[in-house]
Amino acid sequence: MPATGNDDDAVDVSVVIPVHNCRDYLDRCLTSVLVQRVKKEIVVVDDGSTDGSADLLDLYAAYHKDSVRVVHIEPSGGAGRPRNVGIEHATGRYVFFCDADDYLGPEALERMVAMGDRNGSDIVLGKIVGHGRRAPVSMFQHSADRAELGDSTVYNSLCCFKLFRRDLLERHRIRFGEGMLVGEDIIFTVHAYCHARVISVVADYDCYHLVSRPDGSSVMQQPGSKDPIAWLAMIREPIRLMTRHIEPSPLRDHLLRRHFRLDAFAQLGAVFLESDDIRRKDIAREVAALCDEWYTPGVHERLGSIDRQRVTALDDIDRLVRLARIESATVRRRLTGLRWDGDRLVVTGAARLDGISRDDGVAVVLRSRYDPHAELVVPAQRRGGEFTARVEAGALDSGVWDLWVAVELEGVVRFGRLGAERDSGITRPPPRLIGSRAVLPYFTRGNGNLSIDVGGHVVAVPGTARLIRTRWTLGRRLVVDGEVTVAGAAPAASAIRRLVWRERRTGRERAEPVVALPGGGFAARPAVGRLSAGTWDAYLELDLGGPPARFRIEVDAEAVAAPRWSLFSRVRPYATSGKGRLSAAVRRLTPRAIVRRIML
Repeated sequence: MPATGNDDDAVDVSVVIPVHNCRDYLDRCLTSVLVQRVKKEIVVVDDGSTDGSADLLDLYAAYHKDSVRVVHIEPSGGAGRPRNVGIEHATGRYVFFCDADDYLGPEALERMVAMGDRNGSDIVLGKIVGHGRRAPVSMFQHSADRAELGDSTVYNSLCCFKLFRRDLLERHRIRFGEGMLVGEDIIFTVHAYCHARVISVVADYDCYHLVSRPDGSSVMQQPGSKDPIAWLAMIREPIRLMTRHIEPSPLRDHLLRRHFRLDAFAQLGAVFLESDDIRRKDIAREVAALCDEWYTPGVHERLGSIDRQRVTALDDIDRLVRLARIESATVRRRLTGLRWDGDRLVVTGAARLDGISRDDGVAVVLRSRYDPHAELVVPAQRRGGEFTARVEAGALDSGVWDLWVAVELEGVVRFGRLGAERDSGITRPPPRLIGSRAVLPYFTRGNGNLSIDVGGHVVAVPGTARLIRTRWTLGRRLVVDGEVTVAGAAPAASAIRRLVWRERRTGRERAEPVVALPGGGFAARPAVGRLSAGTWDAYLELDLGGPPARFRIEVDAEAVAAPRWSLFSRVRPYATSGKGRLSAAVRRLTPRAIVRRIML
């Protein structure tokens, strides 16, 4: 049970649920909230339902008097009024808003309250998953104790399905817009973001399940909810609200970018193509008005190529149509060849925009999976409908690089992941040792896309370490001489790091220095006699540009030195059965065995 401060009777969460003709979904929704393992109250506001929802809610309130409270109001025409009424009746430390046709994961509130209490959070975003409806994803890539508003994607999610500290809502009188078909939650959430001191994210658990009604009766499934002119008119209020609270700054530009990209310029995409000429002019006029008021150089820098092009074409409807068609066109691509040419990986393929017969250029783009800012653009040569790009693998930093094909047309660049569609017979090229780094092209599991692992982060580096001879020397040291190959080549001497003994049962390790020799040779004098009792397996550890790469040391049985006795222990190096790998069995002698050895 999450901490509740000094008052053990305090309500952790007030769950506010607006209801209007949702009887078929209420059982699932209310049950999902009742099972939450926090101190909770469920404030259900019936917004003039006529389908029996009110009677069912009263029944729940009668059976769950300590948890469920029902407030009946006259129909308001939107979710804003019932949610505001719910806030007025809430007593919890936090408020969570849930729609009646959606439901919570069993541990949702427990995890979100724990996150909020641990960090003093004003807002906690719990992972949202969609069932027949599109759910936000960019902000749920990883959990975060503190997600900075200006340095994260949390502002991309302006729905209200979050945990809010009630004191935040009361201190700043944060409320929903009323009498609105859509957008009432955007006004509320924008206002809350502007005052939140700590924002946290729970991304490792499916907290909120967003459900599409099969009959299409929810507000967001109604045709009027997607009218572009109405949306552009609505979005002005939350933008004004945000700019009243956030001074001109990089933070404001970051937030404005979201509104332009997802609210304004989105109306110049598929919906623009579906509109007639008169409607297109009206949409372009409304977007231009937003740009006149709030579009800044800082916003421009943060936008992608297609949205920058749109800003310059707001008075050219034909160009806006072409840009929309470019954006909606599928990037058709196919990998037709993949091979090494020295240290270059030669990638050949075909790429085009579906339904568009021309382009202004093609390139292969490598993006680092671990660093979103790291990117390498490789211009491609064209011959007919095929392109060829030569990737300098040695220029890639350590990490995993995903390959994309980029098709440019009219200043707009469209990307498609490369590799899943490929000619039959194409296999991954063999790993290659370039300098001191292992470079491993591979096709991802599942989708089969092309990536390059530099250093062995996700793909095992192939290699062999083999002993040539062993012998004992003074100090119970086992002298070993061997050689190692990586991807069929001798690694640089600087790559050979150390010899590691690992005890098979406990996992304890002991590292020994290694002398690297030219041509992949190595020598070591490990103090095997100092190992504690147990069975120890020998590994050679190398630095190949990524995580330490370890190779089990192979050895022929006849090359292994005989067991070595001391007064207190017995050390028996041996080659394991089957693959013949070097191990050492160390046994400490009992006092009786020691006496017997002395007597002998």
